[in-house]
Amino acid sequence: MAQPLTVLLVRHGQSEWNAAGLMQGQTAHVPLTELGHAQAAAAARELTGLRPGALVSSDLLRAVQTAEHCAAATGLPFTTTPALREQGYGVLEGRPSRELWDVVDWTDPHWAAEGGESLDELHARVGAFLKHLAAEPPAEVIALVTHGDTIRAAQAVAAGLGADALPSTTPHNGTVTRLELLL
Repeated sequence: MAQPLTVLLVRHGQSEWNAAGLMQGQTAHVPLTELGHAQAAAAARELTGLRPGALVSSDLLRAVQTAEHCAAATGLPFTTTPALREQGYGVLEGRPSRELWDVVDWTDPHWAAEGGESLDELHARVGAFLKHLAAEPPAEVIALVTHGDTIRAAQAVAAGLGADALPSTTPHNGTVTRLELLL
């Protein structure tokens, strides 16, 4: 039987748009807040005890800034990939999140905002990335710096669940979620 691959999913620290309650999606330029940097540093310290052998990040600024903390703490270089980006919310990005909860059916895996990405598409993107990672792992333990919905999609993929069964709880900013992958 194949050895499981340990994946440590690090959610980026609080961003300026998290603090302002704005929908981020794949908006690239949103930086971390002071609290976000502190959360990223705490996640980085946690990673050192978990001993990852490779570090990969989403290419969005808030994740890259978090990955910089992780790289400094672990001594690992990191690479970036768009495969670890947050779910794209298209025309909804930059709008106050509270305005959208009563307008959007967040449970429909096929729904996407104009110019955005459905949960099905997110799940497929994350699943393809994890399958490739498991086929050619750069280390036995890999840290991935990413986003809330992307982590939920990874959890569903690892559990063999579809996009209609993503966990309902999003990990907090600056936390580490451990997954064992057998894909």
